[in-house]
Amino acid sequence: MGVYLDYQAAKPVDSRVISEMTIYLNQKFANPSSLHCEGDEATDALSEFRHKIAEFINAPDPESIIFTSGATESNNLALIGYAMRNKKKGNHIIISEIEHISILNIAKYLEREGFEVSRVPVDQYGIIRIDKLERLITQNTILISISTASNEVGSIQPLKEISDLAVKNNVVFHTDAVASESSVPIDVQEIPVDMLTLSSNDIYGPRGVGALYLKKGLRVNPIIIGGGQERGFRSGSENIPGIVGFGKAAEIMKNQINEEASRLRKLRDKLIKGVLEVIPKSYLNGHPEKRLPHNAHFRFDYIEGESLILSLKDENIAAATGSACSSKTLEASHTLIAMGLLHEEAHGSLVITLGRNTTEQDIDELLDKLPGIVKRLRLLSPLTPPDLIKKYNEVND
Repeated sequence: MGVYLDYQAAKPVDSRVISEMTIYLNQKFANPSSLHCEGDEATDALSEFRHKIAEFINAPDPESIIFTSGATESNNLALIGYAMRNKKKGNHIIISEIEHISILNIAKYLEREGFEVSRVPVDQYGIIRIDKLERLITQNTILISISTASNEVGSIQPLKEISDLAVKNNVVFHTDAVASESSVPIDVQEIPVDMLTLSSNDIYGPRGVGALYLKKGLRVNPIIIGGGQERGFRSGSENIPGIVGFGKAAEIMKNQINEEASRLRKLRDKLIKGVLEVIPKSYLNGHPEKRLPHNAHFRFDYIEGESLILSLKDENIAAATGSACSSKTLEASHTLIAMGLLHEEAHGSLVITLGRNTTEQDIDELLDKLPGIVKRLRLLSPLTPPDLIKKYNEVND
């Protein structure tokens, strides 16, 4: 494998997680709904690892953890489930302009179902305008859903201020914490939230499993109907091996998140400094300080992000130019447009996300290859101004 710098899109499963899961794949494989001894073992595992997820986010009640197939399903359960359950109380929902595509498409669905959805604008760094959020809240507002941090530009949202506004106005607050859960500690008691979305793979657990934290006493309509598992909120036989892996990954992450964040922050800062100092007409997107420790999001004038990614691919370096869930649309990033960038500026973006296996040598290799790639693409681009072409040619001479 070459240099992998796309950890926001997918992470490897930790070997310690795989070891924990294995016994539940081929030995303790029973269904927790069964009444025999083997079923009891599966039930015990379900309970044990539900506790580990609760401990990961400091949830006071393990039963507040509802296991799902992943973050998208958790977001659906939170937004659609709560909206449909409480539509008699009001029909107004607030999200931000830069939410993950799963939230954006859920919002469009709810609009078709008769709900009103307002979208909070963000500033030039991708951080929501608290004053604008406050003005959007009405007597009909029943739900606010703002991600903990941007999965694309890495800017961290002011969750405490959002939570305070929600509490003040008696509005339920949901946050999608997937982008931040591997590098920013979560404490649902320190910063009160009513619902919170988690993903297993984003903390080095297996794919295909996630969770929704549902504050005690809060009710949502199920979106998957069946045998009534997960206290009726999410039917379907529980994925015990996946849940075991998820719980083990959460246990590991809780113990090392601060140390890992510090390590990644140093690598990120080295990368940002190196790119901005060496490559002309390069810019950092997102907040310079209030950003995820593992995220560096750049834009380069006069080139296309897709060409940049393919050129890096030729050098065996994996990176991204936007969210993996929408990158194949080739449309300008809705996040960057909301931040005020022009379409041609937004198209020249490069997203670098670091992870547990990232080394300083990986950063050095990217810094060695990237300037030459940007230069080559600019010399080929009809958009590059003559003075920059002249500057590049003078260096060659």
